[in-house]
Amino acid sequence: MKRMQDWTWVLLRALGSVVILFALTRILGKKQISQLTFFEYVTGITLGEITGYLSTDIENNYFHGLVAMSVWFFLPFIAELLTLRSKKLREWFEGKGTIVIKEGKILEDNLKKERYTADELLEQLRTKSVFRVADVEFAMLESSGDLSVLLKKENQPLTPANMGIQVAPEEEPQTVIMDGNIMDEPLSTIGLNRGWLHTELEKIGIPLENVFLGQVDALKQLYVDLYDDQLNVPEPQNKAVLMATLKKCAADLELYALSVQNPEAKVMYGDCSERMSKVAKDMVPLLTR
Repeated sequence: MKRMQDWTWVLLRALGSVVILFALTRILGKKQISQLTFFEYVTGITLGEITGYLSTDIENNYFHGLVAMSVWFFLPFIAELLTLRSKKLREWFEGKGTIVIKEGKILEDNLKKERYTADELLEQLRTKSVFRVADVEFAMLESSGDLSVLLKKENQPLTPANMGIQVAPEEEPQTVIMDGNIMDEPLSTIGLNRGWLHTELEKIGIPLENVFLGQVDALKQLYVDLYDDQLNVPEPQNKAVLMATLKKCAADLELYALSVQNPEAKVMYGDCSERMSKVAKDMVPLLTR
């Protein structure tokens, strides 16, 4: 009977400790589950240890454990509030970054200061797809332990901005099908409904039950990933069709301008053709990416 009471008491203590620890962690914020500073690392370990003791050590007073958890919760919570207002306190609690590479040269003294080896530095660089130290303009070892890397200008990836190419803004696609089930909220967010979705699936000949994931982009194009990976799904052609239609309109207007006899009509059709060609050119960044 006593064993049964002990087992029940351990279960209740464990459940209570988990609920309390979860609530405290939520209040402390997402930093507790991301890159931790030294102080957050110590806090997380200690709270976990106290929770473990509270769950299984039935000989000790449960209330005393809650007091200890409260202390280890309020201290980092107050420290976090203070560090929001003071840079010096932030540096003291969280530390600050250390420059380890400058203008392609490794700063050995700073590496020694952080007790960081050359092997560890090269490993961190490789995770950033950097294999030559000479390609790095600037690298800093952050207080979280992550390495931030800035490549030299000539080694940075080429972007449309470097080439003077205008691109359309990227909008977040909406996931409208997940695990074969229609997601109504994302559909309504982009102004669509189930009827439109079923019509699009019929166009590509795919039943809803075979769709693992479906997403709709800003141009109302549906992309699907199927459970059956052997099936090939045709790519949406909305962009290509729209671009072809614009070019055809420009060509038709130019043809009208050449065939019509009335001078005023000829000028009007020619002007409309130029405008339509300009519209098609302006739409290239949006319709050809």
